[in-house]
Amino acid sequence: MAEGNPFPAGEKNALNSTGAKNITINMANFSFDIVSEVDLQEMDNAVNQANKELAQRYDFKDSKSSIAYDRKEKKITLIADSDFKLRALTDILAARVVKRNISLKSLKFDDPEKAFGGHLRQTVTICMGIDKEKAKELAGIIKGLKVKVQAQIEGEKIKVSSPKKDELQAVIVHLKGLDFSIPLKFSNYR
Repeated sequence: MAEGNPFPAGEKNALNSTGAKNITINMANFSFDIVSEVDLQEMDNAVNQANKELAQRYDFKDSKSSIAYDRKEKKITLIADSDFKLRALTDILAARVVKRNISLKSLKFDDPEKAFGGHLRQTVTICMGIDKEKAKELAGIIKGLKVKVQAQIEGEKIKVSSPKKDELQAVIVHLKGLDFSIPLKFSNYR
């Protein structure tokens, strides 16, 4: 004990309103975040590679087909002459996205719609963040593991904390083994 301090070293002290001592022991708490993010620069690279392939493919010669990427809106627009070419465009894009280590689960393909001059247009939305329903589902899965961890939903991410690193690692291993409907990434491991 320190001179003049009646509490052991490493403990915080305070007197509550009745004069009784409140003792709080400092415990290390480890945590990590579960996020669902897409590296937009990698997506940009994937779309550029898909456009290069589109320019070189013989079956798209003299075609008005295109792939346009709007980074601010997080959308990709596919335009093709026919249904067959639209499917080929989606295959080209999907192959390039997978090569850049981006999960196809992060892409939401809308239904094709008629565009100008008999062409077809399809919008692909890049999904970022974990919505509330998915976050609640993930938190329920984590609580069902019967390990001593806490899962807190913080906006579009989930913070998982525990006094033991091993329990956090068990949660990560379990979640990586799941086939969840959105891509999960683990960050800020402390």
